Formats: sequence, C-alpha cells, structure tokens
Amino acid sequence: MRQDREQFLMKVQNWENELHERGSVENEGDILRTLQHMDVKEDDNHLVASQLLTILALSALSKGKKSSVVLTWMEKAKELNPANTRVNEYLATFEWKKNTHLLDILTFPPIRETDNRQAKKQTIEIYKAVCGQFLTMAEDTIEKISYYIQSATYITNADILVLYEKMKNLLEETTEESASLLKATSEYENSLVGAFHTAVHLEEMKLHLAAIEALKKQWSALFADELEREEAEEAVSSLEELNHMIGLEAVKRKLNDFYQFFKYQKIRKEKGFQTKDEVSLNMILTGNPGTGKTTLARLIAKIYHELHVLPRKEVVEVDRSQLVGSYVGQTEENVRQAVERALGGVLFIDEAYNLKREGQSGNDYGQTAIDTLVSLMTGNEYGGKFAVILAGYPDEMRPFLDANPGLRSRFPMSNHISLPDYTNEELIIIGEMIASDNDYILTDEAKIALEERIEKERVDDSFGNARTVRHLILDAIFQKGAHQSVEEKDDILQFSLLDKQDFIQYEPESRDNPEEKLSGLVGLENVKEEVRSIISFVKMQKMRRDHGLPVVPIQLHSVFTGNPGTGKTTVAKIYAELLKECGLLKRGHLIVTSRADFVAGYVGQTAIKTKRKIKDALGGVLFIDEAYSLLGQSSGDFGKEVIDTLVDEMTKHNENLVVVLAGYPNEINLLLESNPGLQSRFKKFLHFEDYTNEEILQIMKLYGKQFDFYLTEEAEQFILSELKEQQIEGNGRFAANLMDESIQAQARRLMGSSSFPKVEEAVVIMKEDVQAAFGKIRKE
Repeated sequence: MRQDREQFLMKVQNWENELHERGSVENEGDILRTLQHMDVKEDDNHLVASQLLTILALSALSKGKKSSVVLTWMEKAKELNPANTRVNEYLATFEWKKNTHLLDILTFPPIRETDNRQAKKQTIEIYKAVCGQFLTMAEDTIEKISYYIQSATYITNADILVLYEKMKNLLEETTEESASLLKATSEYENSLVGAFHTAVHLEEMKLHLAAIEALKKQWSALFADELEREEAEEAVSSLEELNHMIGLEAVKRKLNDFYQFFKYQKIRKEKGFQTKDEVSLNMILTGNPGTGKTTLARLIAKIYHELHVLPRKEVVEVDRSQLVGSYVGQTEENVRQAVERALGGVLFIDEAYNLKREGQSGNDYGQTAIDTLVSLMTGNEYGGKFAVILAGYPDEMRPFLDANPGLRSRFPMSNHISLPDYTNEELIIIGEMIASDNDYILTDEAKIALEERIEKERVDDSFGNARTVRHLILDAIFQKGAHQSVEEKDDILQFSLLDKQDFIQYEPESRDNPEEKLSGLVGLENVKEEVRSIISFVKMQKMRRDHGLPVVPIQLHSVFTGNPGTGKTTVAKIYAELLKECGLLKRGHLIVTSRADFVAGYVGQTAIKTKRKIKDALGGVLFIDEAYSLLGQSSGDFGKEVIDTLVDEMTKHNENLVVVLAGYPNEINLLLESNPGLQSRFKKFLHFEDYTNEEILQIMKLYGKQFDFYLTEEAEQFILSELKEQQIEGNGRFAANLMDESIQAQARRLMGSSSFPKVEEAVVIMKEDVQAAFGKIRKE
C-alpha cells in the first residue's frame, strides 16, 4: 500500500517536472482521470488533488485555454487547499475581472416633486435597499483587494497591482458617497412625516447621486482600459494566425512568401519606386471538404488588409444560388451587386465550378455569371479594386477555368493553392482544439477511439476532414451529457473530460451473421473454403499490424468464374460483409454492375462514368458481372477506357476498394490478358461449379421454407427424375423460378376447387404443382 502511494506521488512529481520544463503537460486527460478516481477525504489527498488541479489549470492556460474553465479549476483547488500559493497568485491576478460590474447595482429610480407621499416612500425604500446591499458587498471586496495589495507576493504583474490600488481608492470613494446618500435618504424620509418637508435633503441626495454616477464612469473606464490592454496583448497578426493552423505546411510556405512579397512591395512604394504591373490578388483554393478553404480565404483577406494591399479585410461569401438568376438580366445584376459589396475587400465564391454545369441548357445563366464576373474584374469601373478567391474540388475546378478564356488568365498558376486532406494525427490535434474550445480535454483512450471513428468516416472524397472531426467531437459531448448520471453532476471533473466511451458508436446488431450465411449456402464447398481462408488471412494481417509486426500485402481483388445462377453475386455480398466484420472494409456494401454502367457513347465520358461508379463502391465491393464484355470487339469501343481507368483507381484506393470480376472462365482470362496491370491485380480465383440435381432440389426447399411452403416426397422424387432427363440452364436461378411457378400452380389448383382450401393445404406443394411448373418453363 505504501509502495503504491509512493508510485502515485512520483507520478504527480513527474507531471510537476513536465510542467516546469515544457510549460504544459502533454496528456492532461490523465490528470483528470487520476482526479476522478481519488478520494479526497483520505489522508492528504485533498492537498494532492489541489496540486493536480493547479498543474492542470496552469498547463491548460499555457495552451491558450479559456480563462473561465481555468478559473473554475483554480477555485476548486483553493477550496481543497486554501494555502495553495500558486492558486492564490493566479486568483489574485484575475480576481479583478469578477468586479467589472460591481457598481452596476448602484442604479436608482428618480424622485419627482410631483409624486405623492406614498410613491416617494416606496422610492426611498429602494434607495435604502440598494445602498445597504452595495455597502455590504463593497466592504467584502475592499477587504479582499486590501489583502491582495498587502500580500503583494501573490501578484507578479505590476500593472495588476496598480489596478488593484486604483480599484480600492475608487471603491472607498464610492462607499463613502453611498453611505452619505443613505444618510441623506433617511433624513429626507423623516422630513416626509410632518405636514411640510424640506427640499434641502432632496438636493443633497441629488448631489450624492451625481457623484456616484461619476465614480461609476471612472470604474467602467478603469476596466475598459485594462480589458483593452489585455486584448491588445492577445491580438495576433494574420501571419501568426496562419502559422498556428494545423498542418498545411506547403500552403503556409506559399502564403508566407506572398506576405513577404507584399511587405517588400509596400516598403518599395514608400521609398518612391513605382510598379507598372501589379501582382494578381486573385486566387484559387482547391481541396476536399473541411480542409480549410473558407478559413484560408478570410486569412488572405486579412493579410491583404494588414499590408494595405486592400483597404478592407471583409470577405463577401457567395455561391451559385446568390449569383445565377432565373431570367434575362437578373444574373448580371446579382454579380454586379456582389462585386459592389466586395469592393475594397475579397469576393469569395465557394464551389465555383457549379456556375458552369455539365450539359447546361439555354435557360441556365451560369455562363453569364462567369462572363459578367470576368468583365467586372477587368473593366475600368471595378478592375483592381477587389480580389476574387474561387474555391472548390480539384477535379471540378480544372474544366471550370476553361469556361471563359479571360478567367484562367486572371488566376495565374502561381496563385493556385491546393489544400491536402489532413492526416489522422493532424485531425486528432484539431479534435483536441475543438474539445478545448468547448472546455473539454480528451484522454489518450478517447484519442484512439476518435481516430477509429475518423478512419471509418474516411471512405471517399466526400470525407469532411476538420468538419467531420467537429461533428464527432460534438457528438461525443452530446453522448457525455445524455448518459451522465444525476449523482455525478456536482463533480466539476465530469464536465471537463471526454473519454473512450463517449466516442463509441453503437450499431444495431445484424440479424444475419455473414459467416452463418456463407455456411448456409447450398454446395459450393470449394468456394466457401477459399473465402474462409481469405478472411483468416486478413484477420491475421490485421492482428500483426496492431502489434507492430510486418504485414504481407493484402490482395483481395478476385475473379469469380462459373455459369449463371451458381451464386457468384450472393457470395460477393457475403464476402463484402465478412471484410467489413474483420475491419478491412469501412462500409461492406456491394455494388453490382455490368458494361452498361461504365461505357458511355462518346470520348471522355466513359472514364467519368467509371470513376463515379467506383466512388459509389468505395469502402465496399465493386462486382462487375459478365466483366469480359468490357473487352470490346471494335477498334472504337470505349471498353478499354474502362479497363485503364479501373486499373488506375484500384491503385489509388488500395484497400479501400475490392473489385470482383465475374463471368465465364475463358472469356475472363482473355480480359485479364488484355491489360498487364489488370492481370497483376487479381490473384484470387474462385470457380463456382454447377449445382448437382440434389443441390437444386435443396435450394428449392430452402427457398420455399422462407415462405412456409413444403414439397411432398412425391414432388421431390419427380423433380429429381425430371432434372436427370433434361438439360437445365440457370442453376440456382432456375431452382428459384421453378419453385415460384410451383407455388403459382398450387394457388391455381386450390382456388379452382369447389371448396375453400384448408390452411394445412396452403403450405404443401404437390407433384402435380411441380409438373405444371415444369410444363410452363419448357413452353417458355
């Protein structure tokens, strides 16, 4: 027990050392969790708890956390140990802020000579109550301020010490005036008792009221000056703000260069040099959602303003809906109004590529908006008087710039800034900042859980980066509040910590286990064994990766060969579910496609259709049925474009996409041989044998059982004998069709009889029903 105590105190000392050496503690969540599990009533735990809260508060303060939550922790630390020197020093430094509105209570209603006696008495009671309340509060505050001034060791900031002395003097004057007002009010009240009252006391009251108003103004000015001074100290330049952003190192370097260049130009102009050709202020920001395009646009505007490149730092933010009108002339007017609002500042057009829509019709005025904007940017009236920043996704912005010859020339390549997706590590830091803005700290376990949630969300280009992390943090805060027990709500630590359980996403359990579904399939023993082998390999590699061991590259793209109806699509769906279950695929869905989903009728569109379909399949399995049909016979066929695009996208998305090619063996081989890149990516080959007659019968029975239909023994024997005698096509598909036709034949037989059928008859499929079904299928 003693050893445990020593280890615990050593851990506390390590946090003290870290705070002293680094100015902060890296894992503040560990301190909060330690405090949560401490019983402050045991031994000297209240002193240690006060020490831990102080470390936590000072660490958070150095990281720029809001003083409100730091103050809460400091006050709790003082409650646990009133003699805590560091806490007293902090509270002394910031205690003045609590008194900003101390004199606001000194608000008095007017006393009018025309008021009747009763109304005057009521007003006097208010005067007496206000003065009495203030004098009590002022006495306590003066005592506290005097203590801070006398114990000057607690106050290391000389300006704060001067502030306290001014506060004390003003408060003493106000106390004196309030006491005099109270005395004059009492005398005025006594004068109301007689038939006549004197106006002398009333005039005296008015003099004290005027003095108090003057003191209140001095008090407000005193605090305003100090708050202004603090804000000036905390103010950061746009360049500092940029450099404080997480990640974006290449972007920062580029904008730092812009900053230095404009600074150089500013000094050059001041020295009398002229520049005939100004550098373009217009920029294009490309990047996926949540990469900081809007934030960056606002910072660029601030940089332009700070360096006097533009007179205003305002950013006018617009999109297609605010620019493109619905009738002739409206669009031009909308664009002109937006430009006029942005004069002297920046016009920011988000998702600018939407102005030029693919296949835009004659009554779509997007092109008009672009042409009008270019005209205003270059014309004598507004040209050079505002900057334009366009933002959007990289792929969409390239063709958009070709919409108007003058558009591209107004945005030189040197002014194109691409914002990359954030790494997981950067997103965790952003998550910590968002949590801190909401007065929360993440534990180490919470960071791991947050990263797992981020990975699940990071499926395709629609991933929201910082926006997604904000959503995840706010969702965790919601979970924290929604599941907090009433008993815990008095503990301030419960309001400060986000832990692992706050990030756990509870998903409803699937009723169908994919492994059970695989085992329940009729036949296909070699296919089942191969799928189980692949899944075991994936699980093993995941385990090795989790333990820091080298991982064998996982190749999961597969070729399913076999005749129609042998279960290829069914197995592909189960395959996707199994890969999700073992943590490889994030969505585990199946997208079933064929040639028609990829191949378009003209040049360039096939690649777009293919990429779109691949995007739909990200995080799951893309199943291409009759894949050999992509290998067109004619020289002008666009199937080759599908194959080339598919190879590129498979490389780009790696484990985030699994592709399954399905079809006949010989034809699939020809497809793979047509492109070396395609052949190298498919290592798993699963052949689906035709079902035996017994297996087809079993499929029929299982299919019928889903809807409470059962074959008689005579019907089963008839099916087997018929299957021996004739060649069938479709395998499992044939079995389902035959059962459907048998069910319909049974309905015709029973409903055609004179008596209404019994319930027990409605579930039985007779031999004659199957005979009728075979007859109908033969005829078709």
